Amino acid sequence: MLGEQNLDHDGAPAEPRHPPVIDKPVLIAEPLLPDLKDLIPLLEGIWERKYVTNHGPLHEQLEAALADHLGVKTAMLFNNATIGLIAALKLFDLPPGSEVITTPMTFAATAHAISWNGLTPVFADILPGTMTLDPAAVEKAITSRTSAILGVHVYGTLCDVDAFARIGASRDIRIIYDAAHAFGATRSGVPVSQFGDASIFSFHATKLFNTLEGGLVATPRESDRKKIYYLRNFGIKNEEEVVEIGINGKMNEVQAAIGLLNLRLVAAEKAKRRRLRNRYIEILGDLDGIQLPAEQPEVENSEQYFPIVIDETRFGRTRDQIYDALKARKVFSRKYFYPICTDFEPYRHLKIVSTRAIPYAEEVKMRVLCLPFHSNVSEDAVSVIHDVMHARP
Repeated sequence: MLGEQNLDHDGAPAEPRHPPVIDKPVLIAEPLLPDLKDLIPLLEGIWERKYVTNHGPLHEQLEAALADHLGVKTAMLFNNATIGLIAALKLFDLPPGSEVITTPMTFAATAHAISWNGLTPVFADILPGTMTLDPAAVEKAITSRTSAILGVHVYGTLCDVDAFARIGASRDIRIIYDAAHAFGATRSGVPVSQFGDASIFSFHATKLFNTLEGGLVATPRESDRKKIYYLRNFGIKNEEEVVEIGINGKMNEVQAAIGLLNLRLVAAEKAKRRRLRNRYIEILGDLDGIQLPAEQPEVENSEQYFPIVIDETRFGRTRDQIYDALKARKVFSRKYFYPICTDFEPYRHLKIVSTRAIPYAEEVKMRVLCLPFHSNVSEDAVSVIHDVMHARP
């Protein structure tokens, strides 16, 4: 095990272990890509058909495969997840200007999708541990103008879906999940896409499952398919009729080809990341002041990210010092999420509703660090992370 004294075959102390040298930078994320030899026949088919977009055959195959994979009645592809978020909010005809409660601990697109719909974002605090939206803070934030809650399954850790289901039912509020980090996650065997009124997935290149760029809106109701179709295709019903106000959210055939091939690779990639997660826990678990990702025993994690939270007082060094030390050794982590949404110019005037004197989101944004998390993180890179984290201040 790393950090233990090296012994030779007769038990005598061996030569000291030399620090590993990283030649090629180790990135926070790398895209899962299929073998080019498998992609070429699909591209040849696209070129032969000259059918490159507008719900082509590969698009239809991928959409059906994902509906099955995610266990939902409606799974609709989009060219990216941001357009998917905008369309999902539009799907529910929320009153103009009404309030949508979300977390500040998310990518800017979550809040932007609310604003693009002419709705008002309201930020509620997050829970220590999971760093997901705090149901108690959400209840405190609800007003007569609240129309929806947009929770985020952050880092692959799931929101308290039971609490939000109760809040939604008791207040007649829509529950929507930004599931960009949660592809393939389940809770008690139930796919994450079956919780709430809709879930939006990202298939960006940094995600476990990717189509280079893309997204998907999933709902538990088959009746949503037609309206989502109109929303992503200009509201076009046929050659002569436009029946809704829609946008161009269609995924093209090349993206779909990548998706069909990558879907075959997801299980193996996820297993490799699970092993990497266990290695990180092994080398970091004994460090005082290092909070590892929250354990959710009933959840099968999506294995999207591996965040740690660094308590400077106990650990002796700051998050930024660790970030810089890793970077100096060509291992690239990410201060994710930092800044948070309420630090950005469009939302800087908005407070975070919290049950605490100081919102936890304001504290943890200075402490959270995501380590490289993909199948190409080598044992040498893990050794570098070990050495940096175990070095004396």
